Amino acid sequence: MKRSSRLSLALHALVHLHKQPDEAITSATLAQCLMTNPVVVRRVLGELREAGIVGSTKGHDGGWRLLRPASDISLRTVYAAMGESLLIRTESDPGDIQCGIVRTVNSVMGEFIADAEALLAARLERVSIHDLALQAVPHPLHPHHGAHPHG
Repeated sequence: MKRSSRLSLALHALVHLHKQPDEAITSATLAQCLMTNPVVVRRVLGELREAGIVGSTKGHDGGWRLLRPASDISLRTVYAAMGESLLIRTESDPGDIQCGIVRTVNSVMGEFIADAEALLAARLERVSIHDLALQAVPHPLHPHHGAHPHG
C-alpha cells in the first residue's frame, strides 16, 4: 500500500513548525526541508489552515505557524484535515452491483475496511505532533554536525 505523500508532507512540516515556535517559517524554507516545491507546501498547509491547525502571514516576517499547541494536534486531526484515505478501496464498479457475488464481496470487504479504519483512527488519535517531534532527532532545523541537513 502506497503511503500518502501529502499526509507525510503535512506531518513533516508540522514538526518543523512546532520546533520553531517563535518564528514563522516560509514556504520556501519548508520546501527545502521537505525536499519539494514551495507551491506543494502552500497547498498542503492551506488545507491545514482551513482546519485551523496552522496560520500564515505575508510580508517580511511572514510564514507559517501552528495555531495551537502541538500536543493538542493529533495525527487523526491532520489525517482528517487532509481528507485522504490511507486504506485501499475494494468496491467494484457500480455497474457490477447487479451481480450477487460482487455485492457479497463488497459487503464483506466493506466491513473489513470499516474495522481497519476504526483501528487506524484510534491509533492516530493517540499520537500528537509533539510526540512525533520528540522522536525527531536531531532537531529538524538545527541538526548536529554531519547529520542530514533537513532533519
